[in-house]
Amino acid sequence: MLKYVSTRGHEERITSSAAILRGIAPDGGLYVPEEFPEKIELGKLLEMDYARLAYSVMKPFMPDFTEDELLGCARAAYGDKFDDPLIAPLVSAADVNFLELFHGPTLAFKDMALSILPRFMTVSAGKNGVSKKIIILVSTSGDTGKAALEGFAGVDGTAALVMYPVGKVSRVQELQMTTTEGDNAFVLGVEGNFDDCQTIMKRALTDPGVLKTLEERGATFSSANSINIGRLIPQTAYYFYAYALMVKKGALKLGAEVNFTVPTGNFGNILAGYYAKKMGLPVKKLICASNENKVLSDFFNSRTYDKNRPLIMTASPSMDILVSSNLERLLFHVSKDAGRVKALMDSLAVTGVYDFDASGHGFEGVCATQEEMLRAIGDVFAKSGYVMDTHTAVAYASYEKYASAAGDKTPNVILSTASPFKFAFDVLKGLGEDVEGSGADCGWPEKLAARIGVAVPPRISNLETRTVRHTGRRKKEDALDYIKEFINIIQTR
Repeated sequence: MLKYVSTRGHEERITSSAAILRGIAPDGGLYVPEEFPEKIELGKLLEMDYARLAYSVMKPFMPDFTEDELLGCARAAYGDKFDDPLIAPLVSAADVNFLELFHGPTLAFKDMALSILPRFMTVSAGKNGVSKKIIILVSTSGDTGKAALEGFAGVDGTAALVMYPVGKVSRVQELQMTTTEGDNAFVLGVEGNFDDCQTIMKRALTDPGVLKTLEERGATFSSANSINIGRLIPQTAYYFYAYALMVKKGALKLGAEVNFTVPTGNFGNILAGYYAKKMGLPVKKLICASNENKVLSDFFNSRTYDKNRPLIMTASPSMDILVSSNLERLLFHVSKDAGRVKALMDSLAVTGVYDFDASGHGFEGVCATQEEMLRAIGDVFAKSGYVMDTHTAVAYASYEKYASAAGDKTPNVILSTASPFKFAFDVLKGLGEDVEGSGADCGWPEKLAARIGVAVPPRISNLETRTVRHTGRRKKEDALDYIKEFINIIQTR
């Protein structure tokens, strides 16, 4: 049976359900499959709906789940909470193909995994005899937070604490989180950036003092971030789904190669494409699209990962990241050496830099500036009437650069990761509107709707009129103490 191991060498081999429950390994490493399963027969996927295809792709990674358990999770996750029956439709516009991953309850691609992760948690708890309350810690650069809150809403035996960087997410993203209802939903604004939130979360998951408090209160931790393997595996499915849709529409012959361009921050979304490639999907290139925080595109071009640079606040905030956690998994799969991975992560923690050669594995690093991103929004709309959000526009501009420089004519799919209404202020700027004020002001989704002739999605309409229920704020230095307080508070409810 396939087992999971830590990227940093912790010797214990565990099942997929145990890895999902833990979230992170005791040595601070991330869980990865010790080997990749056998390749999937592509032809069998062509006529499957999304839930059945997702089950077929996930099953080899999760052999300790029965068919009824895993298929049941998929059917429950990918149903009427999505506003398109295809779940992730493929749209052709401006001579490229967009895989729209934003038709879930929070209008962002994080729903594709976070709609199913809570169900994994419930099944996994039963399999592993866990009856303790599971406290889900989440750090977010904008979209993961609300998707986690939505996914875990009302799930018995769980409570979700989301930490987000104050002033560094869009107004829509912030209100989506802070207006969340539910007895098991909690949101904390951290005075810092996303990397700070991520560091706090990782420290809490392994900190002896926090874990002692957790043990005393009879609870256990897990994470809904992409450091949790239960987030990564479901994302692999939509690469196969995109390929099947391309074949069915006649844009590809079965077995032909395809490129994917992915707007990339924490590296989980594009790493799922690498997993799909290892499972037999004929991926030629995975184009890693960075915004001006181009730590990843620089890494693939220079073989040096260097976080020692200012974090730039951009209009694509989910990509405003300098420490891309999931890259650690790629280092492990390429090097096959946990000791080396630990040394690299230690170097990153101490010096902010490490060197590693990841060439030859299909990744291309390309970046797009803010100006190029805004121009792409306007160009694509002018050509086809299609409206991209700011992250998808980074990917489009990056793909245009790559295709021009490489002369690569391979069919390409751009992963469209969020609704343009979530970033309406900057999308309007890209469309050439003379906007005043800032993205923190009210009314931008309604103004974008008027501009493009499409109604504001009901899930984010009238956000400004909803009651803000979560007003907590902490300095980043105090957030770990808050988590200890939170453990005590949540256990009294």
